Amino acid sequence: MAKANLIVLYVADPLASVEFYRKLLGKEPVVTFPTFSSFKLQNGFVLGLWAKAGVQPQPVGEGSRAELAFMVAGEDAVRAHYDEWRAMGLPIAQELTKMDFGPTFVALDPDGHRLRVCLFDD
Repeated sequence: MAKANLIVLYVADPLASVEFYRKLLGKEPVVTFPTFSSFKLQNGFVLGLWAKAGVQPQPVGEGSRAELAFMVAGEDAVRAHYDEWRAMGLPIAQELTKMDFGPTFVALDPDGHRLRVCLFDD
């Protein structure tokens, strides 16, 4: 059975997106091509950044239809990420707030992809 371990975000400027995620994740990409780069995350999960001009078949639609979630342990960790990402100048689409599943906020990457930080259960 195939293992789902890659999420790909379509980006307008791959170099700008690589620089953004390099700073955000604090690591270097493991693969870098002019139109595609990827970062290895925890547990074998990979984040790919693909120049949307070269995607085949071409994606349809625009807007925020999904989120890349960063789940952290504890409310203090959510607040620490909020403070850190604000200090980095990330646009905040949803201020730090309490929802049914706990404290959370949403920031945006250079292409407007939603980046949510929230709690995970141990």
